[in-house]
Amino acid sequence: MQRPPAFRPCLRTAGVLWTLVLCVPAPVFSEEANPLLKTFVDEFVAITPGEGAFPASFRQGSGAEPSERPVRDVTFARPFQIARYEVPQNLYELVMEQNPSRWKGPRNSAERMTWGEAVEFCERATRLLREAKLIGDDEVIRLPTESEWEYCCRAGTTTAYSFGDSAQKEGDADARATILDAYAWHTGNAAGNDPAVGSLKPNAWGLYDMHGYLWEYCQDEWRADYEGAPTDGRAAADREAEPKQRVIRGGSWKDPFAALRSSSRRPFDVAARDDAVGFRCVRSRQ
Repeated sequence: MQRPPAFRPCLRTAGVLWTLVLCVPAPVFSEEANPLLKTFVDEFVAITPGEGAFPASFRQGSGAEPSERPVRDVTFARPFQIARYEVPQNLYELVMEQNPSRWKGPRNSAERMTWGEAVEFCERATRLLREAKLIGDDEVIRLPTESEWEYCCRAGTTTAYSFGDSAQKEGDADARATILDAYAWHTGNAAGNDPAVGSLKPNAWGLYDMHGYLWEYCQDEWRADYEGAPTDGRAAADREAEPKQRVIRGGSWKDPFAALRSSSRRPFDVAARDDAVGFRCVRSRQ
């Protein structure tokens, strides 16, 4: 699908420096890089199921699609933290030393990485943050499980979206979704915008772009439904040694508003890249 007109990359001319090396060491960052890593850590939101605004359990799934059934109660065994934003390009490039994104912008969401590259980002970020003493040695940066993702997207709600059951106001036609427009980039409002992360309203827990902008990778292997899936917040165990598909959540700027529901889920090939797929991170104890 063609990107809306204003989502155009800035064209730059760059030289390529070829360096012969015998091995590639882990990246070494200057002092100037540290504030970006610190900002990343500071932008996590603590999620404490069973305390305060965070219910101990939630109803995962819906009756809207076969893949979202059966609806079941999920109860979390431990707290975690989730990133307020999708991983931006300046952070991705800092950690991975390259930026695969098609639509360039330092605070735009990073896209066009494979699932494995998103996992590698998390592993590298864990190492860098431990070395910088920004997280504990018993903490990791990782992808969210599918249950963690939906719990955080819903933010305590049971409605189709985190703000209610309807994306449209009376009188909205076709792709128009006036209510959703305040929270999400989708096919009805993406044209004419080139957004940084967090440009629209957050959900009730202060999380941005959970609906729309980019589909987001989860840990879980794709399964056609929730039959037999864990109910304690863990990722479903892989049934294959090397699963060919993983779960993506949230919908994107390429999608109609129905795909942006809190329970909406899709399979995505692990080797594939798309300018409508990115990720956000979770921080937790090992």
